[in-house]
Amino acid sequence: MPETRPAVLDIVQSSEKPADTPSPPVLAEHDTKEFGSIAAEDTIESHDVPGSSSSSPALERWNNPRINMHRYFTALYSFIIMGMNDAATGALIPYLEIYYNLDYTVISVIFIAPVIAYIFAALLNNRIHMRFGQRGVAIISPLCRIVAYIVTCFHPPYPVLPIIFTLAGFANGLEDGGWNAWIGNMQNANECLGFLHGAYGLGATLSPLIATSMVTKGNLQWYSFYYVMVGLAAVEFLCCFLSFRTATGEVHRAKNPMTETSEKSHTREAMLNPITWVCAIFLLGYVGVEVSLGGWVVTFMLRVRRGDPWASGLVATGFWLGITVGRIVLGFATGKIGEKAAIAIYLVLSMALELCFWLIPSFVASAIFAGWLGFFLAPLFPAAIVVATKLLPPRLHVSAIGFAAAFGGGGAALFPFAVGAIAQVKGVQVLQPIVLAFLAMILALWSLLPGGFRKKGLEEARQARENRTDRTEEGHRRGILGSFRNLREKIGIA
Repeated sequence: MPETRPAVLDIVQSSEKPADTPSPPVLAEHDTKEFGSIAAEDTIESHDVPGSSSSSPALERWNNPRINMHRYFTALYSFIIMGMNDAATGALIPYLEIYYNLDYTVISVIFIAPVIAYIFAALLNNRIHMRFGQRGVAIISPLCRIVAYIVTCFHPPYPVLPIIFTLAGFANGLEDGGWNAWIGNMQNANECLGFLHGAYGLGATLSPLIATSMVTKGNLQWYSFYYVMVGLAAVEFLCCFLSFRTATGEVHRAKNPMTETSEKSHTREAMLNPITWVCAIFLLGYVGVEVSLGGWVVTFMLRVRRGDPWASGLVATGFWLGITVGRIVLGFATGKIGEKAAIAIYLVLSMALELCFWLIPSFVASAIFAGWLGFFLAPLFPAAIVVATKLLPPRLHVSAIGFAAAFGGGGAALFPFAVGAIAQVKGVQVLQPIVLAFLAMILALWSLLPGGFRKKGLEEARQARENRTDRTEEGHRRGILGSFRNLREKIGIA
């Protein structure tokens, strides 16, 4: 099946057509007064795009077209808030237990509630893009967060809290899938995604520090932290609206032309592709490991390593700081080594560090291992997105990556809940063997991806798959044409 070429390429290539050949209308809405002002912003400059011929589709860059620069920095800010949202829960768990007088199992429901939101986000992401464009994601997500944080500020009864957190989870799922699919298909995707997920790590580094300081040093209640989150989400809404106001459904459909039938067909095709499911389950395991560690490490350091509340909160900060630095630093190394080989190496190192974290009963040593563990776990999510863009055709990127990212986000709910439920019976020390087992599982899953561990193995695997598909379609087409010619000869038509 031929791949759908982004319509903006016709703008770049129009100069190569013969003068006597009429050009078809491209991005007609940009020719109207309504869209004329944004045509220059949303057009890729041909001199910045290598290989702008018809044979090689031009990729966007973080700063080309020009509007992408504003949108990229807005996406970074959104991921900072996403990280603050996710990491704050774990840091506040000991204080939620006291405030609501609940055990591990019940308090863990706060982790599992957003999984429903992530499922809805996975199913709706492509539809929102086609109907409302990136602007839809950019407006819906901050609004959901604002509502969730305002309600949390009023510290409602505990049964209300997981329901409200579902709204924040829906916002995370939409942005996770939407911005990963968009940035993952840019030039220098490893580096761009490294900074994007580094922003998530930065937010996750800051929020345990801020939340713990407000409770332990400022003698404030746990919900005071969400006053800060309301303000940050309001700024996010303003930035998203201004940056993505022209990224409408019309613009997205012009770049990705498809009918409602083909939209459903692409979603179905993405869901039936084994690459989609390997990446989705890999991300489910990875996010589960990351959020389980970030969510329960404070409790682990308090109860098992016998640390004080302030120092235990700093261990969570160190873990997320490792995530932040690792995503930025290792993002550059991953592309040079090759995504598949690099992630296999990082996983083996992470398993060794996790084993040391588990078996060496020292508070200081555990804190150091937690930071390094975050460092080597950091590139796994962005690398999986890059691998998906390399192995899947462009027409499936939004559907497949949106689903994989949102499905993976469910790990942020399921795994921490499972750890909490088991910890209620066996103690919070079960965290370490569970994490080690899941690291081994996702390493085995990663090895199932095609292409071997060669640097260019992924590209070769995709090319081989496309060649097989082309040969199959060509054979099918020739078979139909041959049958038609035979029929014409039999009935005497020249």
